[in-house]
Amino acid sequence: MPFKRVLWLVGFLLIAGSVFLFLTNHPAPTEPDEPAELPPVIFEETDTPTTTEAVIGQSVEQRDIEAYTFGTGDVSLLFVGGIHGGYEWNSILLAYEMMDYLRSHPEIIPENVTVHVIPNLNPDGLFTATGLEGRFTADNITSNAMHTSGTGRFNANDVDLNRNFACKWAPESSWRGKVVDAGDSAFSEPEARALRDYVLTIEPRAVVFWHSMAGNVYASECENGVLPETLTLMNTYALAGKYGAVATFDAYPVTGDSEGWLASIGIPAVTVELGSRTSTEWEKNRAGTEAVLEMYKE
Repeated sequence: MPFKRVLWLVGFLLIAGSVFLFLTNHPAPTEPDEPAELPPVIFEETDTPTTTEAVIGQSVEQRDIEAYTFGTGDVSLLFVGGIHGGYEWNSILLAYEMMDYLRSHPEIIPENVTVHVIPNLNPDGLFTATGLEGRFTADNITSNAMHTSGTGRFNANDVDLNRNFACKWAPESSWRGKVVDAGDSAFSEPEARALRDYVLTIEPRAVVFWHSMAGNVYASECENGVLPETLTLMNTYALAGKYGAVATFDAYPVTGDSEGWLASIGIPAVTVELGSRTSTEWEKNRAGTEAVLEMYKE
């Protein structure tokens, strides 16, 4: 046998033997067993309402006016702080605290209700009195001189926003015996227009304004007296929050107020005057707000 053929035969036998040993030690794979059925994953459902944020307008000095919504119901309830800016800074702080509470306790919002909060309708007034913008705490307030000077009550045009609405509007109005500028016309100020347009968009069933200080809840009226539902709203908040209830404000003449304008278009509105200029009186207003939510629950 030629030498090359011998080498070829030896090589072939070596390769064949290697293949045989490999197949012997590595049997062909079998079909895997069906995996054991895993228990279903159960997700715990929560009733957290939808929360949204929107810029509804800008102030004279181009600061954003923001509105927040909580819940998805068909009945809109609106709460407003800070119409008098830094002069009533605790009304703004209360609005932010209420927003925190609504986020952490969504169960208090009835399924048929959406809560709207405008924490600060007068951001220029807050900045003028305190140098602050946006969210703040009581510790950020370094002086309360505005409570004697009135600084920060008006907007950057020096207009009292709560005299700039279309209810018996006049160019000048009054505040505690002082003459105040009510603007060039009803809704001449961008902040007042922002609130008007937002109200006309969401069509709230009721509106609550936070102010300070008097320790009472006041009803609203314009030309045709107090709406019956406004009296119910006033008494509901006042009773739960342990505030006084006043159906008619007669301490001094007021024209062009936002609550009166709402009354003129058939929307119940009340003014909650806190009993302090520096405290949010949290427990009182938590109770009052929860009572109002319960009032509109279906």
